[in-house]
Amino acid sequence: NMYRVGDYVYFENSSSNPFLIRRIEELNKTANGNVEAKVVCFYRRRDIPSTLIGLADKHASQELDNCDPTLSAEVPDVPQETLPKVEELEEEMETETDTDNPQQLTEKQQHQLKHRELFLSRQLESLPATHIRGKCSVTLLNETEAVFSYLEKEDSFFYCLVYDPQQKTLLADKGEIRVGPRYQADIPDLLKEDEEDERDQLKLEVKIWDPDSPLTDRQIDQFLVLARSVGTFARALDCSSSIRQPSLHMSAAAASRDITLFHSMDTLHKNNYDVSKAISALVPQGGPVLCRDEMEEWSASEANLFEEALEKYGKDFSDIRQDFLPWKSLTSIIEYYYMWKTTDRYVQQKRLKAAEAESRLKQVYIPNYNKPNPNQINVNNTVSKPGMVNGAGFQGQNGGAGRACESCYTTQSYQWYSWGPPNMQCRLCATCWNYWKKYGGLKMPTRLEGERPGPTRNSANPHGYWVKNANPKFTLKTRQAFCLQTTRLTKIARYYCRNLFHPRQAARRPFLPINSAAIKAECINLFNVRFAPSKTSTSFLP
Repeated sequence: NMYRVGDYVYFENSSSNPFLIRRIEELNKTANGNVEAKVVCFYRRRDIPSTLIGLADKHASQELDNCDPTLSAEVPDVPQETLPKVEELEEEMETETDTDNPQQLTEKQQHQLKHRELFLSRQLESLPATHIRGKCSVTLLNETEAVFSYLEKEDSFFYCLVYDPQQKTLLADKGEIRVGPRYQADIPDLLKEDEEDERDQLKLEVKIWDPDSPLTDRQIDQFLVLARSVGTFARALDCSSSIRQPSLHMSAAAASRDITLFHSMDTLHKNNYDVSKAISALVPQGGPVLCRDEMEEWSASEANLFEEALEKYGKDFSDIRQDFLPWKSLTSIIEYYYMWKTTDRYVQQKRLKAAEAESRLKQVYIPNYNKPNPNQINVNNTVSKPGMVNGAGFQGQNGGAGRACESCYTTQSYQWYSWGPPNMQCRLCATCWNYWKKYGGLKMPTRLEGERPGPTRNSANPHGYWVKNANPKFTLKTRQAFCLQTTRLTKIARYYCRNLFHPRQAARRPFLPINSAAIKAECINLFNVRFAPSKTSTSFLP
């Protein structure tokens, strides 16, 4: 019963309506001692206007017609000896398609699948933490998973569209990584011996660095030092640069950034790695070449606007450019962002936010809610509370005695709940009532549920629709992060095996293999010599 920031939870705002699904953003303690949760709102299909549901379905069918490769794909001409392999591949693809196609599901499963679909919104609201009724899971659906797998998991939901309740619009969530067969690279066949490459070389990549150049690493490092010195001198001569960089130390730091290194290495490549010609190119007749990056080009007022926009929109650079910095290009804004993250200003703001987060509540304990629901039908087959609205009936009114469950049609249950319009006297068993509260629908479609038809789904696009040119200002990602951990031996080798391994210089010759066995042997030998074991102990490393 411990709820933390980032949890997806059920909120109850009505005894007869389904739970609200929210994500906890903050937990704040009010002046009177109560805890309020600032939450992100998710909406069910039943909460979305029917016009938007129809619009999403229309976009789904259009996208599937345009991008489904199985609709108009032609079988390529292949040698006769390879046909069995192609046939096996096609059979495997057909098997996967039949397994992942929701059209093969039963009517009941397709109906229940609609209850697992949510719509993210950028709307935030504050709700009392005491209204929390349990946890659930909400994930961004992608094309690598089968959408019907959510039916096998309890309290599990998915979303792929963003709903704006103010403007009544639907947007596609851009945060999904493009995975799947439609986004794979088209790799050409390997050329045979003596076979000519018929590709247009002008349309291919341009070579900007030769790892097999005649220069040694020492000569390259010396030229880079010289390029930094020229950059520092150029800033001393430039009036605007001297204003922005008032001290020699700051000018030297600005000249040591990547823009100077990129220019110097490009200069070497353009002059065929002739150091004397490259030095002449660094200092032409008009004076030393000055290279500036985005950190120097932006003014203080532009930097303040950027920080204000980043606080409002996050890393949605398109909206930052549109609303705050329209005179800047998108490339310039993105480049400035990643340089800004290396400054002391970013570190200070990060520490302030961490201090604010430390002062807030991180978790709250909510006991189980055991109060009886007003819609419960007591042993006398009457609703426990008189005069209720939305399916409760009135005092002395029969609560549907003898009637079957409106959803599963069972007549036996340890507890019954009034459901639907009062005049219909419908009721649900305990199991179907819990399903109604969690998923916002009945297990089987009925005449009273009032649900609209859902989208057409198939294996080409599991989540059913894709809306172009969408740009939500608030998105929510649930993808798991990962990191690559370095072994202790690798960390040690960076310091004690520098005669064999230079990490900063390895990128200059990316195709030159690194002899890891020699590095490991050298590292072990150095440690065994430096930390000579005693007679009663073993060696430091095996």
